Amino acid sequence: MNNISKDYQICTKTIMDTSDPNIQFNEKGESDYYTNFVNIILPNWHTDEKGYSDLMLIAENIKKDGKGRDFDCIIGLSGGLDSSYVAYVAREIMGLKPLLFHVDAGWNTDKAVGNIEKLCNGLGLDLFTEVINWEEMKDLQLAFLKSQIADQDLPQDYAFFSGLYKFARKHKIKYVLTGGNFSTECCREPQEWGGFPGIDTLLVKDIHSKFGNRPLRTFPLVDILSYKIYYRYILGMKVFKPLNLISYIKNDAEKLLMEKYGWEPFQHKHHESRFTRFYEDFWLPRKFGFEKRRAHFSSLILTGQMTRDEALSRISKPELSEEFLQKEFDYVADKLEITRTELEAIFNGKNKTFHDYRNKIKLIDFGSRMMQKLGLEKRLFR
Repeated sequence: MNNISKDYQICTKTIMDTSDPNIQFNEKGESDYYTNFVNIILPNWHTDEKGYSDLMLIAENIKKDGKGRDFDCIIGLSGGLDSSYVAYVAREIMGLKPLLFHVDAGWNTDKAVGNIEKLCNGLGLDLFTEVINWEEMKDLQLAFLKSQIADQDLPQDYAFFSGLYKFARKHKIKYVLTGGNFSTECCREPQEWGGFPGIDTLLVKDIHSKFGNRPLRTFPLVDILSYKIYYRYILGMKVFKPLNLISYIKNDAEKLLMEKYGWEPFQHKHHESRFTRFYEDFWLPRKFGFEKRRAHFSSLILTGQMTRDEALSRISKPELSEEFLQKEFDYVADKLEITRTELEAIFNGKNKTFHDYRNKIKLIDFGSRMMQKLGLEKRLFR
């Protein structure tokens, strides 16, 4: 495959386009996202009897190891669809005793909080909530905003991921179940779109040293190398993605959770966090020209849950009204204790990338390539 031209081009099968500078097209105009799905993901993705058999084998192993313990696994619960459905699958299909773990980074929507409560009550599961020190969270988020990079959701992501893994390590919980899946996420956002892969403590510390004001004494950080090597191979922690082993259809899953538990759906992926919603619907497309919805919708196109025409129509206009987005702009500024004018000045500042700061991306990319060669990562990872 090779790039036909550097002029604008959009995939003939998905809506991924040349806003990903590394996208490649074949002579039919099909992008490598499409061909990777057809040639790599699809042949290795089993949601039939084989998938169910594999799922139940995993369940039996987790039950066996967790015998006599209060919890046999842990699930990070945001209140969004993927993590909510994993909780349902773990309890009702796999018959496990998961501990639901929520990290409150200060940006929960009321709907997300309500969904978490409804699931805990409906499934009869315990919830542990770790509340991140807001002063540290706020300082780190402001530092990232001032850094002018596209990857503005990293502070939240790092808090969620690190908080869960540190808790699991402390309490010797060996199995982590996540909502990662091919059905709605087979098309991964490229690095340029704020899709920096993994927790890079070198990047965080460099940005915070330049723009932060408060020591991060309690903010949880588990470096990607510690997680990939120490946690997995020394401590023996294992990560499973149950949604890859069953039929997981977005609309059906929403309907089931609504009918069984009164769970409420969101307008779009990641809208359970007010900051992520603002970042993906306002900041990223308007400041950097990147639409993560392209990847989200392309995933649904590839898995037969949305037509390409529907995706093109929906992405032709903002997901949320201008009035709502402007109110959210004010909310974010107020929450971070800066003025609207100060946030506008950051927004209008010169864009940068994570390459402008110290980072471990070469090492992370090497690890990603190795995972792809070993068949451990089947999505395009760049």
